Amino acid sequence: MNFIEAYNHHNGQMEWQKRDLFEWLTDVFEAPGVEIIRGATSSIRGHVREQFDEQGWSGEAGIDPNHDLTIFSMKGDLAFQIQTGNISRAFYDLLKLQYLYVAKKINAAALAVPSSYAATTLGSNIASYERLCKELQLFSRVISVPLLLISFE
Repeated sequence: MNFIEAYNHHNGQMEWQKRDLFEWLTDVFEAPGVEIIRGATSSIRGHVREQFDEQGWSGEAGIDPNHDLTIFSMKGDLAFQIQTGNISRAFYDLLKLQYLYVAKKINAAALAVPSSYAATTLGSNIASYERLCKELQLFSRVISVPLLLISFE
């Protein structure tokens, strides 16, 4: 697995850089031992979980105590989500991150998704970086959370 590129939505990249976490976050996806092949979702997510755990990030984090909705991890005023499944789940992830931002629980977030090439390799109708970049531009006034969108393959 390799980090490919990042999309800076509403200065999300700057927020991660201010905390000296941009390089660390992109390096999480530099993992030559993790192959992007059909059925690799568990190994991808397992690798990312291990990296976050080593740096003291939360495990799965609830977004509201009255609802059973979670994101991958939180630490301080940052939230992180990875989506290796259906594209519809990525839009739901964006909604959860936006909620955390509007509720003043976070100041910035990151969402990692496979590139189009990697998404096609992993399965069908999988979330992809290229599609989400276009959607974030379209919905820039709706999704206002400072977000770093990460592409890996």
